[in-house]
Amino acid sequence: MTNREFGLMNEHRRGNWIRLRTMIMLRWIAIAGQFIAIITAQYMIDLQLELGLCYLAVGISVIGNLIASVVFPENKRLSETENMMMVMFDLLQLCFLLFLTGGLNNPFAILVLAPVTVSALVLRLRFTLILGFTAFALVTTMMFYHIPLRTAQGFILRMPEIFVFGSWVAIGIALIFISFYTRWITRELYSMEDAIAATEMALSRAQKLNDLGGVVAAAAHELGTPLATIKLTSSELIEELYDNEDLREDAMLIRDQADRCRDILRSMGRAGKDDLHMRKAPLVEVIREAAEPHEGRGKAIVIEHASEQLMGELPLEIQRRPDVIHGLRNLIQNAVDFATSTVWVEANWTDETVEIRIVDDGRGYPPQLIGRIGDPFVRTRKTDRDRSARPEYEGMGLGLFIAKTLLERSGAKLNFANASDPSRSRIRAGERAGALVEVVWPREALVPDESDVPTAQNVPIQA
Repeated sequence: MTNREFGLMNEHRRGNWIRLRTMIMLRWIAIAGQFIAIITAQYMIDLQLELGLCYLAVGISVIGNLIASVVFPENKRLSETENMMMVMFDLLQLCFLLFLTGGLNNPFAILVLAPVTVSALVLRLRFTLILGFTAFALVTTMMFYHIPLRTAQGFILRMPEIFVFGSWVAIGIALIFISFYTRWITRELYSMEDAIAATEMALSRAQKLNDLGGVVAAAAHELGTPLATIKLTSSELIEELYDNEDLREDAMLIRDQADRCRDILRSMGRAGKDDLHMRKAPLVEVIREAAEPHEGRGKAIVIEHASEQLMGELPLEIQRRPDVIHGLRNLIQNAVDFATSTVWVEANWTDETVEIRIVDDGRGYPPQLIGRIGDPFVRTRKTDRDRSARPEYEGMGLGLFIAKTLLERSGAKLNFANASDPSRSRIRAGERAGALVEVVWPREALVPDESDVPTAQNVPIQA
Protein backbone atom coordinates (compact mmCIF):
# COMPACT_ATOMS: atom_id res chain seq x y z
CA MET A 1 0.00 0.00 0.00
CA THR A 2 1.40 3.40 -0.95
CA ASN A 3 1.53 6.40 1.36
CA ARG A 4 -1.22 8.14 -0.62
CA GLU A 5 -3.48 5.08 -0.48
CA PHE A 6 -2.85 4.79 3.24
CA GLY A 7 -3.81 8.44 3.78
CA LEU A 8 -6.94 8.22 1.61
CA MET A 9 -8.02 5.04 3.33
CA ASN A 10 -7.76 6.67 6.74
CA GLU A 11 -9.45 9.87 5.52
CA HIS A 12 -12.39 7.83 4.24
CA ARG A 13 -12.49 5.92 7.53
CA ARG A 14 -12.52 9.17 9.52
CA GLY A 15 -15.55 10.32 7.55
CA ASN A 16 -17.49 7.46 9.15
CA TRP A 17 -16.16 7.77 12.69
CA ILE A 18 -19.01 9.86 14.17
CA ARG A 19 -21.87 7.85 15.59
CA LEU A 20 -25.45 8.99 15.13
CA ARG A 21 -25.93 8.49 18.87
CA THR A 22 -23.24 11.11 19.58
CA MET A 23 -24.94 13.70 17.37
CA ILE A 24 -28.32 12.90 18.94
CA MET A 25 -26.94 13.38 22.45
CA LEU A 26 -25.35 16.70 21.49
CA ARG A 27 -28.63 17.83 19.97
CA TRP A 28 -30.56 16.89 23.14
CA ILE A 29 -28.16 19.07 25.13
CA ALA A 30 -28.73 21.95 22.70
CA ILE A 31 -32.50 21.45 22.89
CA ALA A 32 -32.40 21.53 26.69
CA GLY A 33 -30.37 24.74 26.60
CA GLN A 34 -32.79 26.35 24.15
CA PHE A 35 -35.80 25.44 26.29
CA ILE A 36 -34.12 26.87 29.39
CA ALA A 37 -33.23 30.07 27.55
CA ILE A 38 -36.79 30.57 26.27
CA ILE A 39 -38.37 29.89 29.66
CA THR A 40 -35.88 32.18 31.41
CA ALA A 41 -36.54 34.99 28.92
CA GLN A 42 -40.29 34.56 29.29
CA TYR A 43 -40.75 34.23 33.06
CA MET A 44 -37.63 35.74 34.66
CA ILE A 45 -36.67 38.56 32.28
CA ASP A 46 -40.25 39.07 31.11
CA LEU A 47 -39.49 39.46 27.40
CA GLN A 48 -42.16 39.37 24.73
CA LEU A 49 -41.22 36.57 22.37
CA GLU A 50 -42.91 34.83 19.47
CA LEU A 51 -43.37 31.85 21.72
CA GLY A 52 -45.32 29.78 19.21
CA LEU A 53 -42.60 30.03 16.57
CA CYS A 54 -39.82 29.61 19.16
CA TYR A 55 -41.31 26.39 20.51
CA LEU A 56 -41.94 25.28 16.93
CA ALA A 57 -38.24 25.71 16.13
CA VAL A 58 -37.22 23.71 19.19
CA GLY A 59 -39.97 21.15 18.57
CA ILE A 60 -38.64 20.45 15.08
CA SER A 61 -35.31 19.46 16.64
CA VAL A 62 -37.13 17.25 19.14
CA ILE A 63 -39.07 15.51 16.38
CA GLY A 64 -35.92 15.05 14.30
CA ASN A 65 -34.11 13.50 17.23
CA LEU A 66 -36.97 11.15 18.03
CA ILE A 67 -37.26 10.01 14.41
CA ALA A 68 -33.49 9.41 14.19
CA SER A 69 -33.54 7.45 17.46
CA VAL A 70 -36.40 5.20 16.33
CA VAL A 71 -35.52 4.65 12.67
CA PHE A 72 -31.77 4.10 12.92
CA PRO A 73 -29.77 1.78 15.21
CA GLU A 74 -27.80 3.36 18.05
CA ASN A 75 -24.45 2.25 16.64
CA LYS A 76 -25.03 3.73 13.17
CA ARG A 77 -21.99 5.60 11.83
CA LEU A 78 -22.79 8.70 9.84
CA SER A 79 -21.29 9.21 6.41
CA GLU A 80 -19.78 12.60 5.63
CA THR A 81 -22.85 13.66 3.68
CA GLU A 82 -25.21 12.58 6.48
CA ASN A 83 -23.03 14.32 9.03
CA MET A 84 -23.02 17.51 6.98
CA MET A 85 -26.81 17.42 6.63
CA MET A 86 -27.27 17.04 10.40
CA VAL A 87 -24.89 19.92 11.13
CA MET A 88 -26.60 22.03 8.45
CA PHE A 89 -30.00 21.31 10.05
CA ASP A 90 -28.67 22.42 13.46
CA LEU A 91 -27.24 25.60 11.91
CA LEU A 92 -30.51 26.50 10.17
CA GLN A 93 -32.57 25.75 13.29
CA LEU A 94 -30.30 27.88 15.47
CA CYS A 95 -30.32 30.80 13.05
CA PHE A 96 -34.12 30.64 12.77
CA LEU A 97 -34.34 30.78 16.57
CA LEU A 98 -31.94 33.75 16.64
CA PHE A 99 -34.04 35.47 13.96
CA LEU A 100 -37.06 35.17 16.26
CA THR A 101 -35.14 36.54 19.26
CA GLY A 102 -33.30 39.66 18.14
CA GLY A 103 -30.74 38.48 15.60
CA LEU A 104 -27.26 39.79 16.38
CA ASN A 105 -28.70 41.73 19.35
CA ASN A 106 -29.05 38.35 21.03
CA PRO A 107 -25.84 37.48 22.92
CA PHE A 108 -26.35 33.82 22.00
CA ALA A 109 -25.58 34.65 18.35
CA ILE A 110 -22.01 33.53 19.04
CA LEU A 111 -23.29 29.91 19.08
CA VAL A 112 -23.38 30.05 15.28
CA LEU A 113 -19.68 29.13 15.49
CA ALA A 114 -20.43 25.71 17.00
CA PRO A 115 -21.76 23.89 13.89
CA VAL A 116 -18.97 25.26 11.70
CA THR A 117 -16.35 24.18 14.25
CA VAL A 118 -17.82 20.67 14.30
CA SER A 119 -17.67 20.51 10.51
CA ALA A 120 -14.01 21.61 10.53
CA LEU A 121 -13.25 18.79 12.96
CA VAL A 122 -14.85 15.87 11.14
CA LEU A 123 -15.73 16.87 7.57
CA ARG A 124 -13.77 17.48 4.41
CA LEU A 125 -12.86 20.95 3.24
CA ARG A 126 -15.69 21.41 0.75
CA PHE A 127 -18.35 20.59 3.37
CA THR A 128 -16.72 22.96 5.83
CA LEU A 129 -16.71 25.73 3.21
CA ILE A 130 -20.39 25.15 2.44
CA LEU A 131 -21.33 25.37 6.12
CA GLY A 132 -19.05 28.37 6.69
CA PHE A 133 -20.51 30.36 3.78
CA THR A 134 -24.05 29.42 4.85
CA ALA A 135 -23.40 30.56 8.42
CA PHE A 136 -21.89 33.86 7.25
CA ALA A 137 -24.82 34.51 4.89
CA LEU A 138 -27.34 33.83 7.68
CA VAL A 139 -25.49 36.05 10.15
CA THR A 140 -25.36 38.84 7.56
CA THR A 141 -29.10 38.45 6.93
CA MET A 142 -29.88 38.55 10.65
CA MET A 143 -27.99 41.83 10.99
CA PHE A 144 -30.69 43.53 8.88
CA TYR A 145 -33.74 41.28 9.25
CA HIS A 146 -34.89 39.92 12.60
CA ILE A 147 -37.73 40.16 15.08
CA PRO A 148 -36.61 42.57 17.82
CA LEU A 149 -36.62 41.71 21.48
CA ARG A 150 -39.30 43.60 23.46
CA THR A 151 -39.85 44.00 27.17
CA ALA A 152 -43.23 43.68 28.83
CA GLN A 153 -43.53 47.46 28.66
CA GLY A 154 -42.97 47.42 24.89
CA PHE A 155 -39.40 48.76 24.89
CA ILE A 156 -37.16 47.34 22.17
CA LEU A 157 -33.84 45.91 23.39
CA ARG A 158 -31.31 46.86 20.75
CA MET A 159 -27.56 47.37 20.83
CA PRO A 160 -26.02 50.44 19.19
CA GLU A 161 -25.47 49.99 15.47
CA ILE A 162 -21.71 50.10 15.87
CA PHE A 163 -21.90 47.18 18.34
CA VAL A 164 -24.08 45.16 15.96
CA PHE A 165 -21.63 45.82 13.15
CA GLY A 166 -18.77 44.85 15.44
CA SER A 167 -20.53 41.61 16.36
CA TRP A 168 -21.04 40.83 12.69
CA VAL A 169 -17.34 41.44 11.94
CA ALA A 170 -16.25 39.44 14.99
CA ILE A 171 -18.44 36.46 14.09
CA GLY A 172 -17.25 36.59 10.46
CA ILE A 173 -13.60 36.62 11.53
CA ALA A 174 -14.23 33.88 14.08
CA LEU A 175 -15.89 31.71 11.44
CA ILE A 176 -12.75 31.92 9.31
CA PHE A 177 -10.15 31.78 12.07
CA ILE A 178 -11.68 29.07 14.25
CA SER A 179 -12.48 26.88 11.22
CA PHE A 180 -8.96 27.28 9.85
CA TYR A 181 -7.32 26.77 13.25
CA THR A 182 -9.47 23.75 14.14
CA ARG A 183 -8.98 22.12 10.76
CA TRP A 184 -5.23 22.73 10.81
CA ILE A 185 -4.77 21.22 14.28
CA THR A 186 -7.08 18.31 13.46
CA ARG A 187 -5.17 17.50 10.27
CA GLU A 188 -1.92 17.55 12.22
CA LEU A 189 -3.39 15.07 14.70
CA TYR A 190 -4.81 12.84 11.96
CA SER A 191 -1.52 12.89 10.06
CA MET A 192 0.37 11.95 13.19
CA GLU A 193 -2.07 9.13 13.95
CA ASP A 194 -1.77 7.78 10.41
CA ALA A 195 2.00 7.99 10.48
CA ILE A 196 2.26 6.33 13.88
CA ALA A 197 -0.06 3.57 12.66
CA ALA A 198 2.19 3.07 9.64
CA THR A 199 5.21 2.97 11.96
CA GLU A 200 3.60 0.34 14.15
CA MET A 201 2.70 -1.73 11.06
CA ALA A 202 6.27 -1.52 9.77
CA LEU A 203 7.77 -2.47 13.12
CA SER A 204 5.26 -5.27 13.63
CA ARG A 205 6.05 -6.68 10.20
CA ALA A 206 9.78 -6.53 10.86
CA GLN A 207 9.33 -8.18 14.25
CA LYS A 208 7.19 -10.98 12.78
CA LEU A 209 9.75 -11.66 10.07
CA ASN A 210 12.46 -11.68 12.68
CA ASP A 211 10.53 -14.09 14.91
CA LEU A 212 9.75 -16.33 11.93
CA GLY A 213 13.42 -16.41 11.02
CA GLY A 214 14.26 -17.41 14.58
CA VAL A 215 11.79 -20.31 14.47
CA VAL A 216 13.23 -21.49 11.15
CA ALA A 217 16.78 -21.27 12.44
CA ALA A 218 15.87 -23.17 15.59
CA ALA A 219 14.04 -25.80 13.54
CA ALA A 220 17.04 -26.20 11.27
CA HIS A 221 19.28 -26.61 14.30
CA GLU A 222 17.01 -29.11 16.05
CA LEU A 223 16.37 -31.20 12.91
CA GLY A 224 20.05 -31.41 12.06
CA THR A 225 20.71 -34.43 14.28
CA PRO A 226 17.80 -36.63 13.09
CA LEU A 227 18.56 -35.79 9.46
CA ALA A 228 22.19 -36.73 9.98
CA THR A 229 21.07 -40.03 11.54
CA ILE A 230 18.78 -40.75 8.59
CA LYS A 231 21.58 -40.02 6.16
CA LEU A 232 24.06 -42.22 8.04
CA THR A 233 21.60 -45.12 8.29
CA SER A 234 20.63 -44.86 4.63
CA SER A 235 24.32 -44.83 3.61
CA GLU A 236 24.91 -48.03 5.58
CA LEU A 237 21.86 -49.62 3.96
CA ILE A 238 23.20 -48.72 0.52
CA GLU A 239 26.42 -50.58 1.25
CA GLU A 240 24.63 -53.64 2.66
CA LEU A 241 22.04 -53.86 -0.13
CA TYR A 242 24.53 -54.02 -2.99
CA ASP A 243 22.94 -57.30 -4.14
CA ASN A 244 19.33 -55.98 -4.05
CA GLU A 245 19.01 -53.26 -6.66
CA ASP A 246 15.41 -52.24 -5.86
CA LEU A 247 15.95 -51.80 -2.13
CA ARG A 248 19.30 -50.13 -2.77
CA GLU A 249 17.61 -47.50 -4.97
CA ASP A 250 15.05 -46.87 -2.20
CA ALA A 251 17.84 -46.36 0.32
CA MET A 252 19.61 -43.95 -2.07
CA LEU A 253 16.35 -42.05 -2.49
CA ILE A 254 16.04 -41.72 1.30
CA ARG A 255 19.60 -40.37 1.51
CA ASP A 256 19.00 -37.88 -1.31
CA GLN A 257 15.79 -36.61 0.27
CA ALA A 258 17.55 -36.20 3.62
CA ASP A 259 20.20 -34.10 1.85
CA ARG A 260 17.42 -32.07 0.23
CA CYS A 261 15.76 -31.42 3.59
CA ARG A 262 19.11 -30.31 4.99
CA ASP A 263 19.65 -27.89 2.09
CA ILE A 264 16.11 -26.46 2.38
CA LEU A 265 16.45 -25.88 6.11
CA ARG A 266 19.90 -24.36 5.63
CA SER A 267 18.62 -21.88 3.03
CA MET A 268 15.61 -21.00 5.17
CA GLY A 269 17.72 -20.71 8.27
CA ARG A 270 19.88 -18.00 6.72
CA ALA A 271 17.10 -15.57 7.57
CA GLY A 272 16.98 -16.75 11.17
CA LYS A 273 18.43 -13.97 13.24
CA ASP A 274 16.72 -14.43 16.58
CA ASP A 275 18.55 -17.57 17.55
CA LEU A 276 20.42 -17.32 20.87
CA HIS A 277 23.69 -17.11 18.95
CA MET A 278 22.36 -14.27 16.74
CA ARG A 279 20.81 -11.92 19.25
CA LYS A 280 23.84 -9.73 18.79
CA ALA A 281 25.98 -9.03 15.74
CA PRO A 282 28.83 -6.75 14.71
CA LEU A 283 27.70 -3.20 14.05
CA VAL A 284 28.97 -3.34 10.48
CA GLU A 285 26.97 -6.51 9.79
CA VAL A 286 23.80 -4.89 11.11
CA ILE A 287 24.41 -1.96 8.76
CA ARG A 288 24.99 -4.34 5.84
CA GLU A 289 21.73 -6.12 6.63
CA ALA A 290 19.89 -2.79 6.65
CA ALA A 291 21.48 -1.75 3.33
CA GLU A 292 21.08 -5.11 1.58
CA PRO A 293 17.65 -4.45 -0.06
CA HIS A 294 19.02 -1.30 -1.75
CA GLU A 295 22.34 -2.62 -3.04
CA GLY A 296 20.98 -3.53 -6.47
CA ARG A 297 19.47 -0.17 -7.35
CA GLY A 298 22.35 1.23 -9.36
CA LYS A 299 23.96 3.23 -6.53
CA ALA A 300 27.11 2.21 -4.68
CA ILE A 301 26.71 1.84 -0.90
CA VAL A 302 30.09 2.19 0.83
CA ILE A 303 30.25 1.13 4.48
CA GLU A 304 33.14 2.54 6.50
CA HIS A 305 33.83 1.71 10.12
CA ALA A 306 36.23 2.67 12.87
CA SER A 307 37.98 -0.69 12.96
CA GLU A 308 39.78 0.29 9.77
CA GLN A 309 41.59 2.98 11.77
CA LEU A 310 41.76 1.23 15.15
CA MET A 311 44.05 -1.66 14.37
CA GLY A 312 43.79 -4.61 16.69
CA GLU A 313 40.41 -3.63 18.16
CA LEU A 314 37.64 -6.21 17.99
CA PRO A 315 34.50 -5.26 16.02
CA LEU A 316 31.77 -3.67 18.13
CA GLU A 317 28.87 -6.04 18.69
CA ILE A 318 25.40 -4.59 19.23
CA GLN A 319 21.89 -5.96 19.76
CA ARG A 320 20.13 -7.05 16.58
CA ARG A 321 16.97 -5.01 17.04
CA PRO A 322 14.33 -4.95 14.28
CA ASP A 323 13.48 -1.30 14.99
CA VAL A 324 17.10 -0.23 14.53
CA ILE A 325 17.52 -2.25 11.33
CA HIS A 326 14.23 -0.99 9.85
CA GLY A 327 15.00 2.62 10.78
CA LEU A 328 18.48 2.50 9.24
CA ARG A 329 17.04 0.80 6.16
CA ASN A 330 14.62 3.70 5.62
CA LEU A 331 17.40 6.25 6.01
CA ILE A 332 19.60 4.39 3.53
CA GLN A 333 16.66 4.08 1.14
CA ASN A 334 16.14 7.85 1.24
CA ALA A 335 19.85 8.42 0.58
CA VAL A 336 19.83 5.97 -2.36
CA ASP A 337 16.70 7.65 -3.76
CA PHE A 338 18.41 11.02 -3.97
CA ALA A 339 22.06 10.06 -4.49
CA THR A 340 23.76 10.59 -7.83
CA SER A 341 26.03 7.55 -7.66
CA THR A 342 27.25 6.81 -4.12
CA VAL A 343 26.01 6.57 -0.54
CA TRP A 344 28.44 6.41 2.36
CA VAL A 345 27.53 4.85 5.72
CA GLU A 346 30.12 5.65 8.40
CA ALA A 347 30.12 3.81 11.73
CA ASN A 348 32.08 5.12 14.71
CA TRP A 349 31.99 4.36 18.40
CA THR A 350 33.55 5.43 21.66
CA ASP A 351 33.21 4.29 25.25
CA GLU A 352 30.09 6.44 25.60
CA THR A 353 28.40 6.60 22.20
CA VAL A 354 27.73 4.73 18.96
CA GLU A 355 27.36 6.92 15.87
CA ILE A 356 26.25 6.20 12.30
CA ARG A 357 26.49 8.88 9.60
CA ILE A 358 24.74 8.47 6.25
CA VAL A 359 25.74 10.88 3.50
CA ASP A 360 25.19 10.87 -0.28
CA ASP A 361 26.41 12.77 -3.32
CA GLY A 362 23.03 14.19 -4.30
CA ARG A 363 21.62 17.71 -4.09
CA GLY A 364 20.92 17.57 -0.35
CA TYR A 365 17.83 18.59 1.59
CA PRO A 366 15.94 21.72 0.50
CA PRO A 367 17.01 24.41 3.01
CA GLN A 368 13.40 25.38 3.75
CA LEU A 369 12.53 21.80 4.78
CA ILE A 370 15.43 20.92 7.07
CA GLY A 371 13.48 22.02 10.12
CA ARG A 372 10.53 19.82 9.11
CA ILE A 373 12.40 16.65 8.22
CA GLY A 374 10.90 13.79 10.18
CA ASP A 375 7.37 15.20 10.13
CA PRO A 376 4.82 12.90 8.46
CA PHE A 377 3.27 13.66 5.06
CA VAL A 378 5.59 16.53 4.14
CA ARG A 379 5.08 17.41 0.48
CA THR A 380 7.16 19.67 -1.73
CA ARG A 381 6.45 21.09 -5.18
CA LYS A 382 8.67 19.17 -7.60
CA THR A 383 10.62 21.05 -10.22
CA ASP A 384 10.77 19.96 -13.85
CA ARG A 385 14.31 18.70 -13.25
CA ASP A 386 13.10 16.55 -10.35
CA ARG A 387 10.31 15.09 -12.46
CA SER A 388 12.65 14.22 -15.32
CA ALA A 389 15.36 12.81 -13.06
CA ARG A 390 13.09 10.78 -10.78
CA PRO A 391 9.63 10.47 -12.35
CA GLU A 392 8.69 7.47 -10.22
CA TYR A 393 9.30 9.15 -6.88
CA GLU A 394 6.52 10.88 -4.94
CA GLY A 395 7.72 11.32 -1.39
CA MET A 396 5.45 12.24 1.52
CA GLY A 397 8.02 12.14 4.34
CA LEU A 398 6.48 9.01 5.85
CA GLY A 399 9.63 6.90 5.43
CA LEU A 400 11.78 9.42 7.27
CA PHE A 401 9.12 9.78 9.96
CA ILE A 402 9.07 6.02 10.49
CA ALA A 403 12.87 5.93 10.62
CA LYS A 404 13.05 8.84 13.05
CA THR A 405 10.35 7.39 15.29
CA LEU A 406 11.84 3.90 15.42
CA LEU A 407 15.40 5.10 16.02
CA GLU A 408 14.37 7.60 18.68
CA ARG A 409 12.47 4.83 20.46
CA SER A 410 15.71 2.85 20.53
CA GLY A 411 17.39 5.75 22.35
CA ALA A 412 19.01 7.53 19.39
CA LYS A 413 19.22 11.22 18.61
CA LEU A 414 19.01 12.22 14.94
CA ASN A 415 20.41 15.26 13.21
CA PHE A 416 19.55 16.14 9.62
CA ALA A 417 21.81 18.51 7.68
CA ASN A 418 23.54 19.05 4.34
CA ALA A 419 27.15 18.07 3.86
CA SER A 420 27.64 21.19 1.72
CA ASP A 421 25.72 24.20 0.44
CA PRO A 422 22.75 22.85 -1.59
CA SER A 423 22.69 26.02 -3.70
CA ARG A 424 25.96 25.11 -5.38
CA SER A 425 25.43 25.09 -9.12
CA ARG A 426 27.58 22.05 -9.73
CA ILE A 427 28.24 18.98 -7.60
CA ARG A 428 30.56 16.30 -8.85
CA ALA A 429 29.49 12.67 -8.69
CA GLY A 430 31.29 10.85 -5.90
CA GLU A 431 31.59 13.96 -3.72
CA ARG A 432 30.16 13.82 -0.20
CA ALA A 433 28.11 16.93 -0.70
CA GLY A 434 24.48 15.77 -0.34
CA ALA A 435 22.13 15.02 2.54
CA LEU A 436 23.66 14.06 5.87
CA VAL A 437 22.01 12.13 8.69
CA GLU A 438 23.72 11.56 12.03
CA VAL A 439 22.32 8.90 14.36
CA VAL A 440 23.88 8.79 17.82
CA TRP A 441 23.05 6.31 20.59
CA PRO A 442 24.35 6.04 24.13
CA ARG A 443 26.56 2.97 24.05
CA GLU A 444 24.48 1.13 26.64
CA ALA A 445 21.35 1.46 24.43
CA LEU A 446 22.83 -0.82 21.74
CA VAL A 447 25.65 -2.85 23.26
CA PRO A 448 24.24 -5.98 24.97
CA ASP A 449 25.04 -6.83 28.56
CA GLU A 450 27.81 -9.31 29.13
CA SER A 451 25.27 -11.56 30.87
CA ASP A 452 23.25 -11.83 27.63
CA VAL A 453 25.32 -14.62 26.09
CA PRO A 454 24.18 -17.83 24.40
CA THR A 455 23.86 -20.81 26.65
CA ALA A 456 25.66 -24.01 25.94
CA GLN A 457 22.49 -26.03 26.06
CA ASN A 458 20.06 -25.93 23.16
CA VAL A 459 16.65 -24.53 23.96
CA PRO A 460 13.88 -26.77 22.58
CA ILE A 461 11.04 -25.33 20.56
CA GLN A 462 7.92 -24.99 22.65
CA ALA A 463 4.75 -26.34 21.10
